[in-house]
Amino acid sequence: MNKVLQKKSSPNIQLIIVIGIVFALSMAMSGCATTKTSEQPNSENKADPYENFNRKMFTFNSSVDEHVAKPISDSYKSVTPQIVQTGVANFFNNLKNINVIINDILQAKFSQSMHDTGRIAINTTLGVGGLIDVAKHAGLEQNDEDFDQTLAVWGVPPGSYLVLPFLGPSTTRGVHGSIFDAATSPTTYTMIGIPINMVSVLNTRSNADGSLKFINEAALDPYLFTRESFMQWRNNLATDGKAEASYNIDDLDIESLDNEKSSNPKEEPSIVKQQKEANYVISLEPATK
Repeated sequence: MNKVLQKKSSPNIQLIIVIGIVFALSMAMSGCATTKTSEQPNSENKADPYENFNRKMFTFNSSVDEHVAKPISDSYKSVTPQIVQTGVANFFNNLKNINVIINDILQAKFSQSMHDTGRIAINTTLGVGGLIDVAKHAGLEQNDEDFDQTLAVWGVPPGSYLVLPFLGPSTTRGVHGSIFDAATSPTTYTMIGIPINMVSVLNTRSNADGSLKFINEAALDPYLFTRESFMQWRNNLATDGKAEASYNIDDLDIESLDNEKSSNPKEEPSIVKQQKEANYVISLEPATK
């Protein structure tokens, strides 16, 4: 009887973790709001009112990455051939397309949903379960949709910028979106969901090594660089590349970014996206490379 109960409850572990993190973060934010400290919202930076808290979390995540994630990923990279790493990335990209299709429909992108359905069908069959990206060679490029973008399409504002422990950059809207994404991820409801996602995290971190070095060595302020690039990337995703090149955060000092901006405003700043993915210790969904 106990074994049956364990089997029924184990698939929901990841969803419980997500809700627990959101609850803890909400309590932390409430604590910040009731104290008269420097944690209070800064009128000059309305998009990042909890910058002091966020910087502490950023430092914490960087420490976890340096002392835990990086050593493990370095070992993984040294013993895993590149072709295997590519296959792992393709597998998780293909698995993520299930969530992409759901959000295509919720955003009324019906033509794109057919495109993504064809992509997952081709890669799952001809691509040996998604290990080979056959659809890309057939002209079916990977799309990136999630519930955070769906909420944006529905008119929900991004809210405050947040840095979550272990999970990295997000926003108030993004936190709620991640709960839905976890609930619709197939790996959430499998017995081996956490091990599968840990492999995804490991593979993503190994591919992000060069980008993380660039952020830490080239940017004058890695936190600021990460924040601005992340917000610009999410804004461009939500508007399908129609947003302006610069994400306005109340008279930001552009020079402090060390002049590191993408020459193409529609292009995803991958180094920041990879840093977010590399900070995952508990992955809520397969990460897109």
